[in-house]
Amino acid sequence: MTTTKGLPPQSQAWVDARRRHQLSHTQVQMARELSLNPKKLGKIDNHGQEPWKAPLPQFIEHLYARRFGRERPAVVVPVEEQARQAQTKKAQRKAARATRRQPTTTETPGE
Repeated sequence: MTTTKGLPPQSQAWVDARRRHQLSHTQVQMARELSLNPKKLGKIDNHGQEPWKAPLPQFIEHLYARRFGRERPAVVVPVEEQARQAQTKKAQRKAARATRRQPTTTETPGE
């Protein structure tokens, strides 16, 4: 699969799974909140040879409704945006840490 520049491997796995299994951003977020493994989604996907299985998008929505008691997440944020927000937050923490570690200039007596 193609890689999006700057995404961590776990986020990239979700982007690839979204493309491979034709999931929406909402369904990917539901699957992430359910702690599903993006590499294992092919096992629970209906391949046409298994008519008793529900299609993967409906299966994820069913599990989400059963566990959380609501149809959809309150706020839907795409995987790429979550990765960007995490990267921005990390950069802000790093900058704050660097400013805290700056030595303060203290004058020695006698100068």
